[in-house]
Amino acid sequence: MKTNSITIQSPGRICLFGDHQDYLGLPVIACAIDRYIRIIGEPNHSDYLKIKFLDLGRTRDIPINKIFDVIDKSDFFGAVLKLLRKKGCIPDKGYDIEIRGDVPINAGLSSSSALVVGWAKFLVHAFGKAKDFTSADMAQIAYEAEVLEQGSPGGKMDQYSIGIGDIIYLETGEHTNFQIVGNALEGLVVGESGIPKDTLGLLGNRKSLALEAIHFLSKRFPDFDLSKITKNEYKVFESVLHKEHAPYFYAAVHNHIITKKALGEFKKGLPNIKYVGELMNEHHNILKNVLKITVPRIDDMILAALKAGALGAKIVGSGGGGSICAIAPNNGDEVAEAIKNAGAVNAYKIKVSKGTRMTR
Repeated sequence: MKTNSITIQSPGRICLFGDHQDYLGLPVIACAIDRYIRIIGEPNHSDYLKIKFLDLGRTRDIPINKIFDVIDKSDFFGAVLKLLRKKGCIPDKGYDIEIRGDVPINAGLSSSSALVVGWAKFLVHAFGKAKDFTSADMAQIAYEAEVLEQGSPGGKMDQYSIGIGDIIYLETGEHTNFQIVGNALEGLVVGESGIPKDTLGLLGNRKSLALEAIHFLSKRFPDFDLSKITKNEYKVFESVLHKEHAPYFYAAVHNHIITKKALGEFKKGLPNIKYVGELMNEHHNILKNVLKITVPRIDDMILAALKAGALGAKIVGSGGGGSICAIAPNNGDEVAEAIKNAGAVNAYKIKVSKGTRMTR
């Protein structure tokens, strides 16, 4: 490896609390994990960014002067280049770039966002603008590239948890704010179902119905504020909703309450892991029984984790497949094995990670 090479390491993420909340402008608690997308680039004295996707067996050559006025669907690389060019980060030389990683693809651990945040980080280092952008700036660029430029149904959780790292409490409303509430959580286990998650279908559908409910209530009640509704007030609003909207409003209110309880626990510095596990179970029950985003294999994996002694377990990501996370501080290996025996294609212990960064 040459001394002028650039290596970027960008982690996957899990959502601990707040699934299906960030697109409603409600807060989430998420963390980066020690599974990574790695981008390595060396100047090649050409006018092209020559990219090799080693895990996929694909290549792509991008001219450094390409403007990207029109961006093809799912061309997040082009979207990032377009956005950074507007901010003064302009490619002025070519690079040979290799990309590989161990974040499983389409498994609910945000491999795509890890790649997009990592790509943005690589570009600002490659073209001399790293000092002009914070980790939060990188997360925002990735969010704009994935969601605003491409019209994807997600929110800001993936990009910010990956870009910033550690365990963050993220307020996802009009004014994005975050705070780091921890840098470790003992006993985390991930289990991969092997069933591809259905981001566009499930997430788009749940988002649409939840937003319809909120829009209806906002018109009917001028002072309506979703983030301030208590359990006692919920029934008042629920009584005027159409039946098809009521479950999604219920999930929004009650998952928000759970997230705020979890925040209070994390703010103690040394959270009660047993209580965190209980809140995780409460959150999953809403995702499963109200939003109905699980599938039988996910249900089997969750049940197996709890039977093996996990303090809590939940589905991760948009649903319809993907992965689960469990918290098992005393018997992570046994819980991982039980999850695999329940049908998972893989299960393993993980640690909380730092965010996207240059390692060389």
